[in-house]
Amino acid sequence: MGQRVALITGSGKRIGAATAAKLLADGWFVFLHVRNSVEDAQKFLESYQRENGTPASAEIVRADLDSDEELEQLIQHVLAHDSVKINGGLHGLIHNASIYNSMNFEEVSLEELRLNNRIHVEVPFLLTQRLVEPLKTANGCVVGLIDTSLGRAWKGLSHYTSSKAALRQLMMNLAGDLAPDVRVNCVAPGAIMAAEWEAEHFASVLEKIPLGRAGEVEDVANAISFLLDSPYLSGQVIEVDGGWSVAP
Repeated sequence: MGQRVALITGSGKRIGAATAAKLLADGWFVFLHVRNSVEDAQKFLESYQRENGTPASAEIVRADLDSDEELEQLIQHVLAHDSVKINGGLHGLIHNASIYNSMNFEEVSLEELRLNNRIHVEVPFLLTQRLVEPLKTANGCVVGLIDTSLGRAWKGLSHYTSSKAALRQLMMNLAGDLAPDVRVNCVAPGAIMAAEWEAEHFASVLEKIPLGRAGEVEDVANAISFLLDSPYLSGQVIEVDGGWSVAP
């Protein structure tokens, strides 16, 4: 068996970088997609080399996913890459790229709504569609990073939660459409990290978590890795939330 190959969108830092670190440790070749986090991705790879004594089997690929032209360039780069050709296709596609901001419903512009749908729905749809052949060749796995907000009303996040719910449904549909050649699953991170503007809400969530603490980005990375390595799992959602989803 050759080296397994993965593309992780938005992997310059946080969950994306933690997932890349996990896959690299397991011997994967990883495409690190970034938009503005090129420096973060470079520092990540330098740190990996210092800690392991060898360069990471990875490549940084920059693309603005809101640009049709740059998205197409990303797709063509992956399709033409030697790692994909030599190692029997694309074994993992992780839709991690995301935008997250709070905005009163009355102030959400059509442009903002479209951007959320673009990054969270259109891009995962198009990337999966265009990379489906190397995914099929490798009997690969697609993982969508969704959200624990389904069925909850989160103030100031209608544009975000609705697009993440759409991504969840897209992944469930693709689990059926692409079977048996490609598996498709979701990971829903809970209280892992807080944005500066949501410290109060984050603290209130922690009070309800059965495990009594926030999670780590590595917890999410481990769940993604588990799905990639589980050949009989498809159409599943793993909620990495410390038990919040079942709390009374």
